[in-house]
Amino acid sequence: MNSSINASKIILDNQDNKIVSQQEAEQAVKTLIQYIGEDPEREGLIETPKRVIKSFNEFYAGYSQDPETLLSKTFEDVEGYDDIVLLKNINFESHCEHHMVPIIGRASIGYYPNKRVVGISKLARVLDVFAKRLQTQETMTAQILNCIDKALFPKGTAVFINAEHHCMSTRGVLKNDVTMTTSQFSGCFLEDINLQDRFLKMVT
Repeated sequence: MNSSINASKIILDNQDNKIVSQQEAEQAVKTLIQYIGEDPEREGLIETPKRVIKSFNEFYAGYSQDPETLLSKTFEDVEGYDDIVLLKNINFESHCEHHMVPIIGRASIGYYPNKRVVGISKLARVLDVFAKRLQTQETMTAQILNCIDKALFPKGTAVFINAEHHCMSTRGVLKNDVTMTTSQFSGCFLEDINLQDRFLKMVT
């Protein structure tokens, strides 16, 4: 089991009895402010620890959500529709698990229905659940695909993600305007190269 799933389970199991209190988390932020050479008691920084923890609750909200429940309501009345369902260019913001800096990009999620479909907004919500965790892009790509396969049992699933990693553009090698692309396929998309190519032409 990967670290993201482990962390998710810890938070879900400890919603009423969190391992780290908000006060302890705010104190940790104060320590980091001191570490960089600032005074956490300075007027402009007094409320910063509280604001940082509030932003963390937004950035990492995905740990307290179960993505499969978002796909639990499906519709079978599709008048015989039998082709790719695609949600293209969904914006997302995540954070790199190595440096905790932003990963900002777009994802395209497609699946080939097996007699039932799901509301398209749910695909975007599944993306958000996984994005709002500490991530690598490769892991997130696989997690989205596996979640859809497990919840919808489609004939196949395809995920394509293109994103900029600030761990590369704002620190380290300092390379701007560079994006990383990942894709993963299952079922008919994996078995039929023509269908896979068709999906890629639709999203690129």
